[in-house]
Amino acid sequence: MKLLLIDGHYYVYRSFFAIPNLSNSRGEPTNAIFGFTKTLRLMLKHLRPDLGAVVWDEGVPQKRVDLQPAYKETRKEMPTSMIPQLEFIQETLTPFLGFKNISLPNTEADDLMGCYAIAACQRRGMEVVLATNDKDLYQLVGPCVKVYTTAKADLASPKDAFALLSEEQVTAKWEVSPKLIGDVLALTGDSVDNIPGVGLGRKTAATLIREHGSLEALLANIDKVKNQRTREKLANAHDQILQNRKMVDLDCHLGLPVAIDELRIEPNYLKLIAALEKCEFKSLLQEVRDEAARTNTDVQGSLL
Repeated sequence: MKLLLIDGHYYVYRSFFAIPNLSNSRGEPTNAIFGFTKTLRLMLKHLRPDLGAVVWDEGVPQKRVDLQPAYKETRKEMPTSMIPQLEFIQETLTPFLGFKNISLPNTEADDLMGCYAIAACQRRGMEVVLATNDKDLYQLVGPCVKVYTTAKADLASPKDAFALLSEEQVTAKWEVSPKLIGDVLALTGDSVDNIPGVGLGRKTAATLIREHGSLEALLANIDKVKNQRTREKLANAHDQILQNRKMVDLDCHLGLPVAIDELRIEPNYLKLIAALEKCEFKSLLQEVRDEAARTNTDVQGSLL
């Protein structure tokens, strides 16, 4: 069994900015809707998952705000034309594509995705694919968990349409094993989330963690670090580093709002076609109609 977990807000934002200036005849923006639909349909084609969910951010955990009050404060507000598209995607498109929407109040998607990934991996024969660009989630990659990506830098060949990053590939990408990525992020910080770094780049941070084996060992042996400036940075930011480590640690102890067994992917072609007709997607609409016809779905009511 294969479970696909999709980072909803990431793919909506990516679609919105990748496809500008697309709207229907009524002037309603549809660029994010189009990109999101195409992306999820490609995932289904590439991965053939049995189970799936789109996981959404629904606020920020208070514990992270308590640690660092400026957490995520630098993020820009959602573009006005994206707001109605996001609502359409969540309320209409995602369920018609066959996915459950999953979120919890004051919870970030990466924490919830981590909870589902760990729970699924505890089942024999379950494979988990994380469709995300979130650095924190790379910590979960292992025998049961892989990351889905279409980024050119991650593809083995220019001819490849996607890649599933395994533990070996993530280790090569980060220069440390997945379980040590959080240690690296504690040193580098994360500008996207407004987590301050300590003046070390990712390559230097990874080298330090590899040499000492862990962040804990590094901080216990700062005097053994060869470079004087690096020693000073580590010593001066000792408390900040420990705080950062807590910030990037995934909270994988949350209750699952929807049981894994209830995540079977079941598209509703009739309703999906009706929704795409409102958006006036000609080629995409024809693709879905053809697919529905191949599955013997009665779509005649939407072919008018």
